[in-house]
Amino acid sequence: MTILRAGLAGIAALAIAGPLLVIANPPTITPPVKVVVPRTRVVPQAELPPVEPVRFVNLAPQDARSFNATVPFSTEPNPAARPFIFAGAPDDLARATDCLAAALLYEAGDDAVGEQAVAQVILNRLRHPAFPKTVCGVVFEGSDRSTGCQFTFACDGALTRRPSEPGWKRAREIAVAALAGSVYAPVGYATHYHTDWVVPYWQSSLDKVAAVHTHLFFRWTGWWGTPAAFTRHVLSGEPIIPKLARLSDAHGMGTALAVNAEGEATLAGLTLNARGLAPLPSDPNSFLTTLDPSHPDTFAALALKACGDRPRCKVMGWTDPSDMGFGLPLNDEQIAALSFSYLRDRAAGYEKTLWNCVQFKPVAGRQCMKRQLMRATAAQPLPDADADDAPAPPVPELDGVRRKPVKPAPVSTSAPTPTPKPTPTTATGQDSR
Repeated sequence: MTILRAGLAGIAALAIAGPLLVIANPPTITPPVKVVVPRTRVVPQAELPPVEPVRFVNLAPQDARSFNATVPFSTEPNPAARPFIFAGAPDDLARATDCLAAALLYEAGDDAVGEQAVAQVILNRLRHPAFPKTVCGVVFEGSDRSTGCQFTFACDGALTRRPSEPGWKRAREIAVAALAGSVYAPVGYATHYHTDWVVPYWQSSLDKVAAVHTHLFFRWTGWWGTPAAFTRHVLSGEPIIPKLARLSDAHGMGTALAVNAEGEATLAGLTLNARGLAPLPSDPNSFLTTLDPSHPDTFAALALKACGDRPRCKVMGWTDPSDMGFGLPLNDEQIAALSFSYLRDRAAGYEKTLWNCVQFKPVAGRQCMKRQLMRATAAQPLPDADADDAPAPPVPELDGVRRKPVKPAPVSTSAPTPTPKPTPTTATGQDSR
């Protein structure tokens, strides 16, 4: 009995002392993260929803994760997207496949589930009227705007790091399947996603519908997020993306360009009318010609046709016949008026197609010319015309994606030399669509 009474007395004492200790020494409770992200209105069906630039709330990764965990999933139905089957020409399909595969691998890593989810978002965008109507156009949207790329890998230098062969092969297999009708149902009609360690401002105007590993997927609120909004057809003519040339044969400039029927007719007309595209008498590897300004997409095809199998070739074109040069070297006025140029030197591994971006609006797949590049004459080796455009050294192999580049080893010098003060740089986005 005595032992029982002692036990009960001890329990009673603890019951009184325990709460007193907690009151006297309260635990530290971290207040919930408060993020003020103004919710935009639901865009009515009569208006096209804007594709917002990629901007982020200033939060530490852990705070961003805490906030994202408080964002509820939509309770509205989340139907699977309809199968998409690519119906373009073989060249278009090859370019679309490699654009999609690059996005999958560099955005999701060598992760089959994540890659399928990213592929579904890209194909959803392809069918939505707010986005470009080619696969490559969707993937590389924003690369020519100050607001930055919609898909981070296209602008952050990731493409300078070569993925492993098995990883690239798997990404292409998933891309091929997606373009042949494979659907990743869990993300439904999502058109946006971001990693859980960032909070983009656009998040407040969309509905959260799914989570795949560390990525959260969203669709527009209201009618623009319903299946009825995803009815647009894909355009023909997948653009060549020079950034993919090292990774994809379909995007290398050694391949012929496919143009639509109107482009074929225009190209034929140019072939007949632009001085017959005959080489200069003084240089059988150089062509000077006039071009039709209404069809800039045919310029590269025209140049490739003119150069044929020549290991070295140069094509220079003007849209105004009065500006055209008829011999090399060109004078300053002719150089300034150039509309297009194509330079090739296969022995040096050099091939570049350039447009005058003052005359033609920059679009995905086009590179803007540098004026000094055009000062090369037929007697000058093409790669030496501009040191910045010389062939780059081989890029390192990369087993995964989004790895930090290896820091170069410090270079020792016999005497210190002054170095210019570095200019601060800023990042435009982190894994956000």
